[in-house]
Amino acid sequence: MLSCTANAQEFALSFVTELLLESVFLSVDPYMRPYSQRNMKEGDIMIGTQVARIVESKNPDFTVGVFVVARSGWRTHFISDGKDLRALPPNWPESLPRSLALGTIGMPGLTAYFGLLEVCKMKSGETVLVNAAAGAVGSVVGQLAKIWGCKVVGCAGSDDKVAYLKKIGFDEAFNYKTVASLDEALRKASPDGYDCFFDNVGGEFTTVAINQMKTYGRIALCGAISQYNDSVPQKGPYVQMPMIFKELQMEGFIVSRWNNRWEEGLNTMLKWVMEVRKEGVGFCKVPFCFCLCKGSLVIAVEVKPQHDTFLPPDLIFESFGDSQTIVNIPDPFCFVETCNIRL
Repeated sequence: MLSCTANAQEFALSFVTELLLESVFLSVDPYMRPYSQRNMKEGDIMIGTQVARIVESKNPDFTVGVFVVARSGWRTHFISDGKDLRALPPNWPESLPRSLALGTIGMPGLTAYFGLLEVCKMKSGETVLVNAAAGAVGSVVGQLAKIWGCKVVGCAGSDDKVAYLKKIGFDEAFNYKTVASLDEALRKASPDGYDCFFDNVGGEFTTVAINQMKTYGRIALCGAISQYNDSVPQKGPYVQMPMIFKELQMEGFIVSRWNNRWEEGLNTMLKWVMEVRKEGVGFCKVPFCFCLCKGSLVIAVEVKPQHDTFLPPDLIFESFGDSQTIVNIPDPFCFVETCNIRL
């Protein structure tokens, strides 16, 4: 009887603390491909993160009009009890687009931060290699490594992306699609090898790069985007021999491991962005996201110069140009329209 009463009280309390939220930005991230293929079935709401505005509130901890980050999938509106919400840092400047909470000052930025700090254990003066270096994670990896006094080598899949990497301070950058030999390109970029390798790609690139690592090198396995669309798993060659003889450390990670340090990471990244602004010009990725406006779905793939009126003049935002992220999301997902929800 006591158990039933307690359950009833908990059920009633959930209605007292409910919030109605309206999504403003929906993220489109590479991880959505393998996770949706593994965990979703037809008719499910597409997984994903959003920046949302609180429209109505019965929760004393959240005020109407406040912006939060939630992992509630691709929905225009949703109800929450507040436990799954993260408020934007209270010192978030009005001049910064809130979409950055899905990019540099969000999960991708924290992936770079904790991956370098805790997995790669990067030290000043070392040489860092990062692939998919023009992406939301890789571009932050390169810039943070430079701030911490490292030499940084990056690769990307187009000449425009390579030019972008050089613009944001990478010491060496190359187009892996046009080099005659990946092995030679890596060796030319850093003849002495690499202390740290931040791997977003996997597959053949990783096989080649491991042979370029210095003894006692560290490898952070963040992603394997080269394999996300494979219907048949890729086969060797295998990594055991170079791993053994070079005494390498290789560790896979998911950024949620550091959920208890999320605020630390967000405040660090926000401080970095703001300090860069004071110094002159900074570079941040605009997240590849959906921008929801008045119930209509708009794909925000590129940020054109004419849109820069809402951006601070001393902060340059580079957009994603890679449409593969959205093109390769599995077909059977459901975008749920819930505009008429009220608490």
